[in-house]
Amino acid sequence: MEACVRQQGLDEQQVRDSRERCGENVLTPPKHTPLWRLYLEKYSDPIIRILLVAAVVSLVLAIIEGDYIETVGIFLAVFLATTVAFFFERDAARKFDILNAIGEETKVKVVREGNVCEVARKDVVVGDIVVLGVGDEVPADGIIFSSTDLQIDESSLTGEPLANKYNEVRDNSAAYPTNLALRSTMVMCGSGRMEVTAVGDATEIGKVAREATEVTAVQTPLNMQLGKLAKWISKVGITVSVAAFVCFLLNDIFNNPLWHSNDYIRMAEVVLGYFMMAVTLIVVVVPEGLPMAVTLALAINMRRMLKSNNLVRKLHACETMGAVTVICTDKTGTLTQNRMRVAVLEAEGERWRDIDVAIAVNSTAELDGDNTIGNPTEAALLLWLRDRETDYRTVRAENPVEYQLPFSTERKIMATATGGRLYVKGAPEKILAMCDLSEGRRERIEESLKDYQNRAMRTIAFATVPVKKTEEGEVSFDSVGRLEYQGIAAISDPLREEVPEAVSSCRDAGINVKIVTGDTEATAKEIARQIGIWDDDTPTLAHITGNEWEALSDDEAHERAAVLRIMSRARPTDKQRLVTMLQKRGEVVAVTGDGTNDAPALNHAHVGLSLGSGTSVAKNASDITLIDDSFGSIVKAVKWGRSLYKNIQRFIFFQLVVNVEALLLVLGGSLIGSEMPLTITQMLWINLIMDTFAAMALSTLPPENDVMKERPRKQRDFIITRSMAWAIGVMAVVISTAMLLLLWHLENNVGTFQGMSVKELTIFFTIFVMIQWWNLLNAKTMGTNHSAFHNFLKDKGLLLVMVVVFFGQLVIVELGGKMFRTVHMEWEMWLLIFVGTSPVIIVGEAIRLARRKAIR
Repeated sequence: MEACVRQQGLDEQQVRDSRERCGENVLTPPKHTPLWRLYLEKYSDPIIRILLVAAVVSLVLAIIEGDYIETVGIFLAVFLATTVAFFFERDAARKFDILNAIGEETKVKVVREGNVCEVARKDVVVGDIVVLGVGDEVPADGIIFSSTDLQIDESSLTGEPLANKYNEVRDNSAAYPTNLALRSTMVMCGSGRMEVTAVGDATEIGKVAREATEVTAVQTPLNMQLGKLAKWISKVGITVSVAAFVCFLLNDIFNNPLWHSNDYIRMAEVVLGYFMMAVTLIVVVVPEGLPMAVTLALAINMRRMLKSNNLVRKLHACETMGAVTVICTDKTGTLTQNRMRVAVLEAEGERWRDIDVAIAVNSTAELDGDNTIGNPTEAALLLWLRDRETDYRTVRAENPVEYQLPFSTERKIMATATGGRLYVKGAPEKILAMCDLSEGRRERIEESLKDYQNRAMRTIAFATVPVKKTEEGEVSFDSVGRLEYQGIAAISDPLREEVPEAVSSCRDAGINVKIVTGDTEATAKEIARQIGIWDDDTPTLAHITGNEWEALSDDEAHERAAVLRIMSRARPTDKQRLVTMLQKRGEVVAVTGDGTNDAPALNHAHVGLSLGSGTSVAKNASDITLIDDSFGSIVKAVKWGRSLYKNIQRFIFFQLVVNVEALLLVLGGSLIGSEMPLTITQMLWINLIMDTFAAMALSTLPPENDVMKERPRKQRDFIITRSMAWAIGVMAVVISTAMLLLLWHLENNVGTFQGMSVKELTIFFTIFVMIQWWNLLNAKTMGTNHSAFHNFLKDKGLLLVMVVVFFGQLVIVELGGKMFRTVHMEWEMWLLIFVGTSPVIIVGEAIRLARRKAIR
């Protein structure tokens, strides 16, 4: 009965019953920190704490004087700033949770109602029969009842990289029984079948997960760079703020009669006022919005890249893709359609009958209707059998497997014994070397192979030989001599239509594309010719085989890596060594791969790009998964990466202009003997514009094709370029000088600062905000010569932010009253300010127009 169940698998009713009884195959996520605690953590920021302390002291004085307006405004501004930061961090975390949940949709091969089919990992139930092959991730815990050379990587649980697995318990000293397969471990060699005994939290990995907290935050190179920038700006800001506090206080002590009286409460109010001004200046100057801007930009880019068939698994990949200088790509699936079909199968006369057995038995692939499961090459052979009206399942049932040697990239062959014969298939050069063939016959076969390979077809050879059984019933290979040649198959896999254009885009962007494949030299060169990286004039040194590459010394390999365009017959170690050599040359390397053999190179590359149809081992070693397996998606990832970096630069440019303006205004104000005429609540509103709203506007800008015409940025380049620094300095000096002149004019008209009317202060405040409003458009165009209104309507995030800021200023001025120290302004004044501050963008547009004409 048990053997029948294991052969037939579960039916639909049994699956439902098992799921109701034992639950779904999903790990309960780690317990999240309560939202209220996460929100309170926003108040742990040192700057916010200083503001809160100052606000409490202000409240005490407000109680004495009975005027709470400004105190309420401070509390409200702090509340708004922390709440907005909390909202965006929660939104980013929610996006990460959604992306992580996609992993539960990974397909798993199971036997149900007598057929091998694929189901999502989360749909596996206790009692399911799971088919295991090289590269598969074990989806649940289970007992192995059938195995052939099965080896599993249990390092995720035991640290054991390679554990031998059998149909029974053989090694009592092993951490886990040798017939037990565990969830989240990887099949590295062989094949087998298991019966699921535990799913979800009941698995061993589920038990461990309940006792551990997964750390998902990643400190990216960009974040570290921004952290250094933030510390430098903070030190400057704090130094200037302390100096301004001392200057303002000393100026007041020497010039204000208050300090010669006994009104200590009023003195305390003055000191507190200057102290809060200095602290608020720190809040404005310190770029606390940088981490949020990066997080927001990454979250938005991850979501958009997912729509472009790029599932980003590791944060740093978003930014690093923009700096990639070399892409080492495999052929099958990425450059080609991975829709393999047998174009030609040449078999030797009487061996046609055995070819059916050789194909059906010596294979790990399966067919599920029109869907193929397993190795695409093997599946193509099964489809060829089906086209000849031969049921491979029937052939397998009539020829039970007695022994199987799984395929490996090192051996490049696979062998299966059944019915007294050994059937071998694999790379033609390997098979032909083991066969007895006359010289003329071998030459004819090799000419056919070369012809097929020159047409970019994958070739595979078949051979067979009789074997005997020992007295114990085991297959004996002692008598196996030279193999009997059976035939060859030529399998075609057409080039993806979008690949030539995508490769051309990469080369225009300064990115070198190299093909690293296990295929023959002829096949690799033909594909390279079709995608535009190989022609008749290409030097011979641009191609190398895996064996030739291995024979090179490290110095020779270091030099050869620069000129290589194709590596054929490559093995896993060859690909990894190429990545290492390129990195030593200072290249930023991206690698594509779909098999377990690609995992080392994917792991060592700056960015590993696995295919959606690839193995779990490859996906776990990668940073980004190409859901559609297309090289065109790599180009999109590069464009998104470069645009992400440029958007962050734009945010830094905008923020630092305001930071330097604030510092210069304070220093200039202290020199002319007056404080900067902006209240704490007004400065906090400006800070909100500068940090939160600017981050929203500039991090959501869509990518432009122009970035693909630029050279890759150097990995160690400081994020503030010379042109950025120059633009920041010039713009900040010009604007702050204009504002100081306006301040001096207003003060001289009324005699003293204290005598300036609230309306004049309101005008000054609005002018300062509108200058930043216009400068947001300049920030959008930073790094390009485009007009600020180029694709303006497509920049929906920027449009929304500009509308919010403008009407927010309007509401604050008209309704802010004492809280914001503002009064009503006539529409004529609004129009005058709007037009009067517009030279900020007009001058920028004129400069960009001149640059465009100069380029023409």
